[in-house]
Amino acid sequence: MSASPTIKVAAAQLAPDLDSAEGTLAKVLAAIGEAAGQGAGLIAFPETFVPYYPYFSFVQPPVLSGRAHARLYELAPTVPGPLVDAVAAAARRHEIVVALGINERDHGSLFNTQLLIDADGSLLLKRRKITPTFHERMIWGQGDGSGLKVVKSRVGHLGALACWEHYNPLARFALMAQHEEIHIAQFPGSMVGQIFADQMEVTIRHHALEAGCFVVNATGWLTDAQIVAITPDQGLQRALRGGCCTAIISPEGQHLAPPLKEGEGLLVAELDLSLIVKRKRMMDSVGHYARPELLRLLIDDRPQPVMATSRSDAVSFPFADPYGRDDHDPSLFDAPGAGTADQRAAVLGS
Repeated sequence: MSASPTIKVAAAQLAPDLDSAEGTLAKVLAAIGEAAGQGAGLIAFPETFVPYYPYFSFVQPPVLSGRAHARLYELAPTVPGPLVDAVAAAARRHEIVVALGINERDHGSLFNTQLLIDADGSLLLKRRKITPTFHERMIWGQGDGSGLKVVKSRVGHLGALACWEHYNPLARFALMAQHEEIHIAQFPGSMVGQIFADQMEVTIRHHALEAGCFVVNATGWLTDAQIVAITPDQGLQRALRGGCCTAIISPEGQHLAPPLKEGEGLLVAELDLSLIVKRKRMMDSVGHYARPELLRLLIDDRPQPVMATSRSDAVSFPFADPYGRDDHDPSLFDAPGAGTADQRAAVLGS
């Protein structure tokens, strides 16, 4: 746990620049400076904020969204790349941890990617949303288990999930089991209406309680002019309003500042890290309150490349018994790769 008993954190609720990645980047850099000026040691931005969340895909059928999708490819940053370098430089200059959501371009595919950048500008984590939701599956590829990691930062141990990944309890448990202290949640905002904001609030407060951690949640915002630019249909425009709940939650499930439900703004709150122990001494769901002999998580956290050679350590097999083991074989719970090199070679050679 961080040596400092209290830290300040910030969550940004901002409208992206729908015409320019550089325009959205400028808003990111300005918010980093503003948060640091208020003493924040961490700032979180909304889901795929750079260049913008693909709102078009929610209100346009796939047959009509080709041009908008191609435009997103043109604007999407790569990792590494100059846009990420600029954010890292700002993090280093202001000595602040940055949690940034981007549309990452990797050759011919886009991914919903979360970046955690430490206060020295180093990239701690690049993870991809494991399953895009509903309309998003026409836009982004899938991530893998290698991104379900908790990383040590200047302000403590951080984990991150995007939007409805929070409805995957095993993904949340994977971070809880690594003892995250501050959880970064990112949602698009400006979608679906008040019910989306209400559901989001329940979700992040529940995770804070269950994990015994703080949650810093950032949602995006669309102006009226931007909504009209996305769709001229007044009926569909209603689907791009509401749904914002930028919030900072304590391990006791309480708001540490009034949440932002509309408009642009920067939410700042102080975290008393002693509240983690206060919560966990009564209910540690991955410690004294757990029953691993009855229930435990099995996760494949190895990267899943589309190609690997027979000599590559990256070769990965599904847990569905490639070596003839059954569900009761204790070797299924070995660390990845432990004692399986010969078995892998045998499978590859068969």
